[in-house]
Amino acid sequence: MRRTGVETLNLEEVSQSAKDFCLNSPLSVVDELDSLQIFDLPLIGIASASDSLFDELKEDSVVGSHHLSPKEWLENARSVISFFLPFTKRVREANRLLGLPATEWLYGRIEGEGFNVALREFMAHLFIDAGCYAVAPALDTRYKVTNRKSNWSERHVAYIAGLGTFSLSCSLITKQGSAGRLGSVVTSAELAPTPRAYQSRDEYCSKCGSCIARCPPLAITERGKDHAVCSDYLDRVKVRYSPRYGCGKCQSGVPCEAQIPVVAFPAG
Repeated sequence: MRRTGVETLNLEEVSQSAKDFCLNSPLSVVDELDSLQIFDLPLIGIASASDSLFDELKEDSVVGSHHLSPKEWLENARSVISFFLPFTKRVREANRLLGLPATEWLYGRIEGEGFNVALREFMAHLFIDAGCYAVAPALDTRYKVTNRKSNWSERHVAYIAGLGTFSLSCSLITKQGSAGRLGSVVTSAELAPTPRAYQSRDEYCSKCGSCIARCPPLAITERGKDHAVCSDYLDRVKVRYSPRYGCGKCQSGVPCEAQIPVVAFPAG
């Protein structure tokens, strides 16, 4: 994140570069699971580093005062690049059965996050090589998780960047659903923000309650998700499947698994 220069990249170039990386990287393939492809091609969204919604994330009712803004990660930040990596149909289908997480999902959670790290690094260097400053907050030494809360929320950043809205289970529902992983990069490059095609934080959620019934530790209710109950359950799963862990039952076998669900509005 140390170079300066003429900032020439645009959304089309960034999106194509990310897709090319995904198509050519061996990190998205699990050989021991019969060449399992973990992810489909990513969705890319752009947010202005000056968007007022980043200030709102500091409110206790949203994330909290510990959440750092883009310009606290990078002094001359102008844009935030957010991406969603959708799990492939094979990963999603394997996890539709109730009960314990599917092996494919566990690999998608851990090996998939390894790929996510590589994509963050690639995206940051894409801007650095173009003569810009860039940093991936989740990979920065300043990134912290305290009491299960991080100082950079990939889900909230993706919401601001126009990628989707929140579900009852607190997943992010994108046009390719909620089953997947999120990542982001803050850069000094100035790109046009992606329009948000929604007005409220949970606009894409149909409130169908499917995720409530599928949650093994019963962490989800009509009021939302108890993150402590969810995290405690994941800790127990890790004891059984270490070094892998995961669950994802609220993101698979539900109407928002791979698309925006149809919201039924009352007549009149």
